[in-house]
Amino acid sequence: MYGNSRRNRLLKNTKSMVRDEEWKHLDVNEHWHKMKKIMMETAQHIWGMSKGPCRHKEAWWWNEEVAEAVSENKIKVQKMEQRKLKGGMDGV
Repeated sequence: MYGNSRRNRLLKNTKSMVRDEEWKHLDVNEHWHKMKKIMMETAQHIWGMSKGPCRHKEAWWWNEEVAEAVSENKIKVQKMEQRKLKGGMDGV
């Protein structure tokens, strides 16, 4: 629902800008560029801009503790799946 209200504002703002009379004399390319500009500006106004790409491209948060927890979790999931399979085969 939260995304729909933003989407609706974007559409409403874009439609109001497109109703201008100055659009009638534009060719296809001019129309496309103007439409793109309006949508980009409206989206930026509603959602804002990101600060750019992530500065931490490597997994700086991944340490030995996290690796151990992930490994333990994988083992638990495998055991759970094996139990499910054995339980399913018993009923056959």
